[in-house]
Amino acid sequence: VQLVESGGGLVQPGGSLRLSCATSGFTFSRYVMSWYRQAPGKERESVASITSTGGGTGYADSVKGRFTISRDNAKNTVYLQMNSLKPEDTAVYYCNAWRYWGQGTQVTVSS
Repeated sequence: VQLVESGGGLVQPGGSLRLSCATSGFTFSRYVMSWYRQAPGKERESVASITSTGGGTGYADSVKGRFTISRDNAKNTVYLQMNSLKPEDTAVYYCNAWRYWGQGTQVTVSS
């Protein structure tokens, strides 16, 4: 099983980034997919989730209206579009499917 995140980087406040998580080794279309993040000195927290068909999504209050999770079951990939980024969004972002985790991608929001 592999989950490989990409798309992180340094962005100014108010900017945008799109994270991708390419997966393999399991039946992607059967799993709820989630994005989590962990800031320095803080616990890992849930950011967004999407049902197996993509018909339902959920977001943390802190990102609602700014972030959008989506998936492409043909490509076994889940995405996180992040707009209006704030310094407090700085964290390592992880992709999750049940007990499987990616290695994370760093997102830094700073001027």
